[in-house]
Amino acid sequence: MGCGKMIGLSPILDKQSDIPIYKQLYSYIKQEILTGTLRENTRLPSLRQLSAHLMLSKNTVETAYQQLLAEGYLQSRPRSGLRVLPLERMTLVNGSVASRSKEELSHSRLDKPGVLYDFQYGNVELAKFPMKAWKKCLLDALGTEGYEVLGYGDPQGNEQLREEIALYLYQFRGVSCAPNQIFLASGTQIAISLLCQVLPLPSRVGMEDPGYDGVRTVLMNHGREIVPIPLESDGLNLDALRQQAVRTVYVTPSHQFPLGSVLPVQKRSQLLQWAYENEGMIIEDDYDSEFRYQGQPIPALKAMDGGDRVIYLGTFSKSFFPAVRMSYIVLPEKLAAVFRQGIRPYSQSVSPLLQKAMLNFMRDGHYERHIRKMRKLYQTKHQILIKSIHHHMGERVEIIGQKAGLHLLLDVHNRDSGELIARALERGVKAYSPIHHWMDASLCPSSYLMLGFGGLNEGQIEEGVIRMKQAWFSD
Repeated sequence: MGCGKMIGLSPILDKQSDIPIYKQLYSYIKQEILTGTLRENTRLPSLRQLSAHLMLSKNTVETAYQQLLAEGYLQSRPRSGLRVLPLERMTLVNGSVASRSKEELSHSRLDKPGVLYDFQYGNVELAKFPMKAWKKCLLDALGTEGYEVLGYGDPQGNEQLREEIALYLYQFRGVSCAPNQIFLASGTQIAISLLCQVLPLPSRVGMEDPGYDGVRTVLMNHGREIVPIPLESDGLNLDALRQQAVRTVYVTPSHQFPLGSVLPVQKRSQLLQWAYENEGMIIEDDYDSEFRYQGQPIPALKAMDGGDRVIYLGTFSKSFFPAVRMSYIVLPEKLAAVFRQGIRPYSQSVSPLLQKAMLNFMRDGHYERHIRKMRKLYQTKHQILIKSIHHHMGERVEIIGQKAGLHLLLDVHNRDSGELIARALERGVKAYSPIHHWMDASLCPSSYLMLGFGGLNEGQIEEGVIRMKQAWFSD
């Protein structure tokens, strides 16, 4: 078996065993590497090839491969697949590993688990993404006559795409706006930066606390003073807002970030009334409104805005995928003309090619179908995460913010998040602290953890919860 040669693997897998199949496959490949049967630079079969050969699911094969990657047995190379890495400090004698003490092996880098289950917020489901349709839309965009997709593009964004976005907002979020009120930007942070530069936003901006630190950082970098507005169980504390000398406030009413509450209709009306009475502005970040799992859909704050006091921010990062780098601003009519004039010297930050491809994707109905599919898929994942937490952790934890979105907070009673994160990592699970979303870090409860589930499949979610339970609770 020469270096670089594609090989086949034929382990004997016991499907009746208590040991999961992916662990059996992982152990088999690991042993083949340690004994020298699979030598340095040997190329392993692709996920598709090995799953077909062994009649296993791709998820099972992928989990085994990911464990081997994490432990340093394999390396993923572009256009070359997975290859065996050289074994460091391992001496092979007649096809077997030279003897080493159990203590030395237990502390070896190769025996420490890597990150197998990453509960990072922001990861999205990519395995079910309609890649074939998207590739066709990209190719069709490249074939556009006149080569306008290869230039800088309209500073405001592709007009036809803005028409599609306006139609989508009206149908699914109740927002009635004209295409000339819509401005494209390569992400919410870029959108906020443009608002600071071009409108400009006032020197003092109210913001939910805790709240999205990405927006807070941009505002502060543009010299804005952040006025923290505390939260109640159902969202922004309006009494606290009224007591502050601010006329602009940033909110996430459809799914408060990171606590997960949904601002009720009554409070939305009161917030709008505050804006009308104070000639103020509300920046509504509707970042993942497509994914709501409990109760009836609530229209966007912008949909209720009869006085034209809401600046609406939307994004394709959660509903589509982050790498498309495409968000949009919907401005009140009186501000749209000012903004349009102000951005004339700016180049459009979203690729005209991607704008054209997205136009094709939406116009052909792919986007709407994708949203429907993702809503069902994420709801299933959401239910599995909550059910797994209840089943394996019971009353030792409390779930916070479980009505919508792609994450939730977990309050592990009387425990410290730093210790919990370290213990989970020892079991191959990555959990996160939400502490950086509080302006004053000392106000973040030390027992809070943030679990994003968008990028994990159903089996990985449950296994991740089981491992966290094993890491945190001795019984």
